[in-house]
Amino acid sequence: FFHFQLITALGTQEAENKYQSLLSRLSHPPSFTTVRVNTHLASVKHVKKLLFEEIQKQFKGPYVPVLEHPKLRDILLIPVIGPRQDLKKHPSEVIVGAQCGYAVLRGAHVYVPGIVSTSRFMKAGDLVSVYSDIEGKCKRGAKEFEGVKVFLGNGISELSRSEIFSSSGPLKGLGVRMIEPVYLSPSFDNVLPSHLFLQNLPSVVVSHILNPQPGEKILDMCAAPGGKATHLATLMHDQGEVIAMDRIAKKVKKIKLNAELLQLNCIKAFCYDGTKALSVEKREDEQEGPPFLPESFDRILLDAPCSGMGQRPNMAYSSTLKEVTSYQPLQRKLFTVAVNLLKPGGVLVYSTCTITLSENEEQVAWALKRFPCLQLHPQEPHIGGEGMKGAGLSLDQLKLLQRFDPATVTLQGMDINSLQDSREDDLISLANKDCIGFFIAKFIKSKSK
Repeated sequence: FFHFQLITALGTQEAENKYQSLLSRLSHPPSFTTVRVNTHLASVKHVKKLLFEEIQKQFKGPYVPVLEHPKLRDILLIPVIGPRQDLKKHPSEVIVGAQCGYAVLRGAHVYVPGIVSTSRFMKAGDLVSVYSDIEGKCKRGAKEFEGVKVFLGNGISELSRSEIFSSSGPLKGLGVRMIEPVYLSPSFDNVLPSHLFLQNLPSVVVSHILNPQPGEKILDMCAAPGGKATHLATLMHDQGEVIAMDRIAKKVKKIKLNAELLQLNCIKAFCYDGTKALSVEKREDEQEGPPFLPESFDRILLDAPCSGMGQRPNMAYSSTLKEVTSYQPLQRKLFTVAVNLLKPGGVLVYSTCTITLSENEEQVAWALKRFPCLQLHPQEPHIGGEGMKGAGLSLDQLKLLQRFDPATVTLQGMDINSLQDSREDDLISLANKDCIGFFIAKFIKSKSK
């Protein structure tokens, strides 16, 4: 499906190459770990110094720099070293689920809930090799697994097999402490939790493009787990109102926890379905939550639910065609509500973490046709590439869109030597390109005549 869209835009051979290149990119983590500094509590310089000390402590050897971004002043970039080819594999194995595997590739240790199986006689303190069951075929508690698995590195088991799988055993807590991951990136477990927020580079760009101002009323329609909502509140110096909605109660709790942790008070989180957030008649009970009257918000961020085909690392893309195509109607419902809730003169930013034409450029073409009150606007900062052809938008319109496409970067591992020889400008340029797949469009609603 995505493939077919590419072919119509690019021609068969080029599309095939691009698709293969994309799958290959998506199976590796981005070249940099991006952390956003909570500038509400501390300066970037101060946090950079603390983070640098923490990383040297964790890595005990290789000098790994912490870089500031020239255009995104509130983020720090840490190069990811790897993939390391020289690691010896141990006979004792731990198999983890795909989600846990992705976290390990990005620097995390292995927690007990992520463990699916271990070798028969594993004891606490054993050296183990950790693998990801990317197809989800391993049975929980199995003593060996011969299916498709990807090596993630080596670690030391904190618990024995019987403790992990006993009926009353610990369901939480650390399972394996990674000591030789395939990709060396710092662990952020309890590292400066109120000063740092782990966030992918394009996700940070989005809030800067919305550019909220102190005192404004902002809506983040699909806000969990709160990375963008807390960023918006920080950019507004915690003055004004950020309404953060999500329809899953557990996720709303996460937004509230993150706001608390980062000490931001202007965020109000509600468990609510965004497609129902528009109210037609005024209610008596002056309540502050949804649904809202038309034209209630100065700026709206719609970071829409999507097929997630830009997330990395992702080794087994398992969505069916039906799932991938199910997002377009939902995105349109949410978008229609957003346009109605936006004040004339207000800004609407639409974003997704996917690379399909149908959820991105096609949605922009539809929106411009459907809502004559909307104009596409230039984005600042503009760090990604322009939009993809094939949805009937003009070249000028495509230039106003921002698309982060991992397929455009050539795969290159990073080792300590190549890191030492690189210029900072080149590293920043790589960080801008070698990130997750992402799409951003910015609209302004014209003032009513």
